[in-house]
Amino acid sequence: MPALHPFHLAFPVDDLAAARSFYGGLLGCPEGRSSPDWIDFDFYGHQIVAHLAPDETGVAATNAVDGHGVPVRHFGVVLPMDQWREAADRLTKAGVEFVIAPYIRFKGEPGEQATMFFRDPSGNAIEMKAFADIGNLFAK
Repeated sequence: MPALHPFHLAFPVDDLAAARSFYGGLLGCPEGRSSPDWIDFDFYGHQIVAHLAPDETGVAATNAVDGHGVPVRHFGVVLPMDQWREAADRLTKAGVEFVIAPYIRFKGEPGEQATMFFRDPSGNAIEMKAFADIGNLFAK
């Protein structure tokens, strides 16, 4: 795979202290710059920014995928399988309520992947996934 360029994503939260605890503490994302209205985080090499905007938060619609209600509006990261397992264990031990608990999806198909969905304290949906073979990331 060619070198990836970091993406930037800004998203609304209703409580910056809760976002700092969730992203910085639970997920282990180092904090970058911040102000009274936003916080930058290093999300596995990508820049995400939690902006205080309580009126913009809430639960998104879902679509059926592989028998689960996948949140339509979500973001996430593709990790190596060992990091994905570590994250799944850490989140499970922390008592995170999963939208979709960790499992293997699309078994036996080119897009077979480990996946899990959960929400941050403001209701933003996050997906973490992993492929045994990263070359199948865009396989049909």
